[in-house]
Amino acid sequence: MAERVVLAYSGGLDTSVGIGWLKDATGKEVVALAIDVGQEGEDMEVIRQRALDCGAVESVVVDAREEFASDYLMPALKANALYQKRYPLVSALSRPLIAKYLASTAKELGANSVAHGCTGKGNDQVRFESAVAALAPDLTSIAPVRDLALTRDKAIVYAEQHNLPIAQSKKSPYSIDQNVWGRAVETGFLEDPWNAPIEDLYTYTKNPAEAGAPTEVVITFDQGVPVAYDGKSITPLQAVELMNRLAGDQGVGRIDIVEDRLIGIKSREVYESPAGIALITAHEELENMTIERDLARYKRTVESKWAELVYDGLWFSGLKKALDVFIDETQKHVSGDIRLKLHAGSAVVTGRKSSSSLYDFNLATYDTGDTFDQSMAKGFIELWSLPSKISARRDAGQE
Repeated sequence: MAERVVLAYSGGLDTSVGIGWLKDATGKEVVALAIDVGQEGEDMEVIRQRALDCGAVESVVVDAREEFASDYLMPALKANALYQKRYPLVSALSRPLIAKYLASTAKELGANSVAHGCTGKGNDQVRFESAVAALAPDLTSIAPVRDLALTRDKAIVYAEQHNLPIAQSKKSPYSIDQNVWGRAVETGFLEDPWNAPIEDLYTYTKNPAEAGAPTEVVITFDQGVPVAYDGKSITPLQAVELMNRLAGDQGVGRIDIVEDRLIGIKSREVYESPAGIALITAHEELENMTIERDLARYKRTVESKWAELVYDGLWFSGLKKALDVFIDETQKHVSGDIRLKLHAGSAVVTGRKSSSSLYDFNLATYDTGDTFDQSMAKGFIELWSLPSKISARRDAGQE
């Protein structure tokens, strides 16, 4: 039997042409693997058949939406994961899941290599190949666009010459990646960071300036995971899908950022993540009520590192796994209700309650009858500031 390569297949121009291009350049049979992570758009059966029509010997489609939401998005939510404090890792979170299926499908079908459609400029090439290396170190990785000189103009000519079933313009204005957690848009006029985004860029969010009446929802969390909206039980996937609609209708989750890519360049990116931004906002506020001060402070440093590791393609690294254990430990008491008001591009917490709350009304109130003994504060401050006072005296004596 001829050697095989499993290609991460999207159904677009580059990966469709990549099927024949890989076969011509390597002599290997190509197995197309399409993973449904909630990107919507075309029917996955249409994509499966397209791969066969483009020359794949086999075409495999995996519905991984529930797995993606439960095993990848919920850990990100627990970590309040925002790269550079703003980007909710839309593309980065899907890559280790796709890589996992690339590796398992290759093993199952006897392939000795995997392939993806990334260029040599982006982060995803690192994410795919690092994840595959961690899961199946014996597999080799091939990138037709990067390694086999499959440029866009060559891809278009190849598709026309071979009558491939791909409707593709000579030049799409944007590069787009999307899944149920959000949508990433780059290239085209966005490459000039002075150019403002235009409304045509967005599909997950409506124009915030045209928002109607505010939307209010009560989100119930159990150990950091949303389990109900307005008292109705939901799965993680349903929580994300419903919040995408509720927050997206109010224009929540638009992000315009100049981003530090792993490969060393800065890139201007526009993202939409209605569910990501809204749910992280709610989750963070519940943590504020239920996690003690020192643990909360330390977790914020862990959150930043967790986001960097995932962004950098190290989902399966030892450090990432160890941080997961820490984060899960912090979530033991992150249960309760958050009331969230969505309106005109903003997600604002307007109420919170939890049986695990560390907020004590009798200590916090300024009214008569509070249980906080204010007389203790004077002595506390004297002891707290004592090191500063002693060093100040020393320094004054040396002047």
